[in-house]
Amino acid sequence: MKFDVFQIIGAVLTVLGGQGAIRLLIDHDNTGLLGALPGGFAGRLTVYLAATAAGVLLAGWAHGRAKALGRRK
Repeated sequence: MKFDVFQIIGAVLTVLGGQGAIRLLIDHDNTGLLGALPGGFAGRLTVYLAATAAGVLLAGWAHGRAKALGRRK
């Protein structure tokens, strides 16, 4: 159950980070969730991409651990 929750959190981070990065690349003024973050375009894009990478790593790790325990095929 623990790894299921981690996999869901990783998927949510991946979706939010990826969607935010794409939105920011298409329209530089549409900052989304990170509108209050200082650092301008480059800072916000870095945080969105880091959230995407962290989500992919977390979901992959959780899937691998669940698979090792026999909960995934």
